[in-house]
Amino acid sequence: MLIATSSDRIDLFSENKTKELAKKISINLKINDVVFLYGEMGVGKTTFTRYLINSLQKKNNLKETEVTSPTFSLLNEYLIKEIKINHYDLFRLKSFEELKNLDLFSDRETSITIVEWPEIIKEKPYNLIELKFEYEKNYEKRSVQIKGLDLKFQ
Repeated sequence: MLIATSSDRIDLFSENKTKELAKKISINLKINDVVFLYGEMGVGKTTFTRYLINSLQKKNNLKETEVTSPTFSLLNEYLIKEIKINHYDLFRLKSFEELKNLDLFSDRETSITIVEWPEIIKEKPYNLIELKFEYEKNYEKRSVQIKGLDLKFQ
């Protein structure tokens, strides 16, 4: 059994591999956790988020819902029993001042926060899991590096 640590690169050679990774991470997530998703446009951040949220829904015997990028609304919320998932996309924000109005981490006691394009955030919160998605070999392959969480793969 392999253990993926923060220095390991996990190959995401298929969308199914992304789904598998999201499921493994969903098992380890708890209230108060924050997940930062880094990577270029189209590299799989929203796809990963969809599988993560759908996995949590399935685990709680809820119907899987459509999960889309909140690029224009900035925030999509999903309720999974008593846990709220806040899914932010900060791509359109240009300054730290714009970020202040969102109050990103105000309700952490009852939520899990997922943030795409978190580069604008100056202070990293506690309970942070960071995923850095990257293209490889002329955009034919993708990989991810994880920081803040050790995962076991068979």
